[in-house]
Amino acid sequence: MEYTRTETQGADLSAETGSVLKRTMDIALSLAALVALLPLLAAIAVAIKSDSSGPVLFKQERLGRGRRPFTMYKFRSMRVDSGDALHREAVKRTAESKRREIGVFKSLDDPRVTRAGRFIRAWNLDELPNLLNILRGEMSIVGPRPAVDYELPYYKDWYFQRFAARPGLTGLWQVKRASAEDFDEMIRMDVEYTERMSVWLDLKLIALTIPSIIREKGTF
Repeated sequence: MEYTRTETQGADLSAETGSVLKRTMDIALSLAALVALLPLLAAIAVAIKSDSSGPVLFKQERLGRGRRPFTMYKFRSMRVDSGDALHREAVKRTAESKRREIGVFKSLDDPRVTRAGRFIRAWNLDELPNLLNILRGEMSIVGPRPAVDYELPYYKDWYFQRFAARPGLTGLWQVKRASAEDFDEMIRMDVEYTERMSVWLDLKLIALTIPSIIREKGTF
């Protein structure tokens, strides 16, 4: 099918408008959330410092849109001497297996997790500092799960489409993860989001996030 120049320009303009609206919504919602949640953020910081030694925030390099690396912020939920060997092994096991392993990206049974960390993980409160990444333009309220670089050796060619959008605090995979049977299905949900991305879809997924956190407590 051939498209006229006017039709192509119209599609480009529509995509650009959608991108501007999405970014505007990201800034507005993340700013509002940071202000509204300030007492909770302070309480979490105190709990973390009281429970174990080390910084309040955990910083980790993740891959964003276009596979560009960025530093992602989370509340620290593990001991400061924890390495990533267990997580690397879990990613490998899940990528190579045909069975579902829900807790691969966040598990309450991880021996590295502190007492305070177990609680904030159960309710996904450790993710709240992602709001800073959203303000910086590295993440979005809604988008694919932020990837770690050691996932890439297990990627099939079509997996890389997930990097067409900024990673999200929530997203299609995060909301529907209980129905994912294997790693392929998990990535397919991220790719589907990049193909269907719109402000209306974002609003729907935001509305579904809280019920999903409650339903999938500890594994969202």
